Amino acid sequence: MFRAIKEQIETIFREDPAANSVVEIVLCYPGFHAILMHRLAHKLYKWGLPLVPRILSQVSRFFTGIEIHPGATIGRRFFIDHGMGVVIGETAEIGDDCLLYQGVTLGGTGNEKGKRHPTLGNGVVVGTGAKVLGAIRIGDYVKVGAGSVVVHPVPDHSTVVGIPGRVVRTRAEGGVLEHGKLPDPEGQAIEELARRVEELEGHLRMLLAERLEIESPRKR
Repeated sequence: MFRAIKEQIETIFREDPAANSVVEIVLCYPGFHAILMHRLAHKLYKWGLPLVPRILSQVSRFFTGIEIHPGATIGRRFFIDHGMGVVIGETAEIGDDCLLYQGVTLGGTGNEKGKRHPTLGNGVVVGTGAKVLGAIRIGDYVKVGAGSVVVHPVPDHSTVVGIPGRVVRTRAEGGVLEHGKLPDPEGQAIEELARRVEELEGHLRMLLAERLEIESPRKR
């Protein structure tokens, strides 16, 4: 347990430039509290204890605003930045070195039984307010843009944005998720349509001009 706490603190220092001291992390980081509480609740859940793990998860939710079902499997060096509104479902699986921002949901799509929540590979970053839904796999080092809704599997080393989420970039290796520099597929499509409309209007003006030139001698 002490090793897990030490590793978690080191992860927060690495991921959050606002972290100034160990005391600040221990007292002021809800993601830190939620993850440690989940480690305990998950262990009790695996032991088959009834109710107690769910009570612990609800206590954690009350104090942190982060809801993690005790059945969720979470790897090492997991970090929830800010954390308010994060929801992680029972059959969710999260690899090592993953990062979630506030408002993220790793949820299901209905009342199906069995595996019904996402699996995140290693090094996945899920941006603010994004929803990853269903028993899908999000590959290693995938970056999910803020506000995206992902309902289909995503290959390794990809960036996915939009509603529904679409892969807009594939990287040779992992990198930082820069929210302000993500591609905008809808905006690009609108720009392309606007360009095409402008071209068609130009062709129409040329045709009208030619027609007027042809009709002018007849009127004379």
